[in-house]
Amino acid sequence: MSKPAKAPIKAVVNGESVLIELAPEVPLLFFLRNDLALNGPKYGCGLGECGACTVLVNGQAARSCVLPVGRLDGCEITTLEGLGDRDNPDIVQQAFIEEQAAQCGYCLNGMIMTTRALLNNDTNPSDEKVRRVLKHNLCRCGTHVEILKAVKRASELAQEA
Repeated sequence: MSKPAKAPIKAVVNGESVLIELAPEVPLLFFLRNDLALNGPKYGCGLGECGACTVLVNGQAARSCVLPVGRLDGCEITTLEGLGDRDNPDIVQQAFIEEQAAQCGYCLNGMIMTTRALLNNDTNPSDEKVRRVLKHNLCRCGTHVEILKAVKRASELAQEA
């Protein structure tokens, strides 16, 4: 006897309505990368520990490698691609460019998306708060100083807007 099919999950990804017709336990990361061909969120640890897969769900940072699609009905999901583009970057993306806050770039998705979530709630976070929020995003290249400068610059841009 087969299981009854689950109803499709309706969500909005980067401003576009989507139907997710996958088993509810499939991680959001797999849907974003495999079905929508979005390369911003990265597969890092697969355990929600490194931050490379971070996306925004209803404006809050979420680890897409451990977030099952079955929990996303009616949610608004934003990936790095949904923040901005080369011609019109989000202020966080612009700040990371200005401060040259990248080496290999693998952690950037998580750093940028976590920073965007932080600035959604606090446009003038303290240095301590920035460090606390970003401490669960791993960077192996050692660009921590540049990343902190980029977050500070993004905060300045947010206050100017």
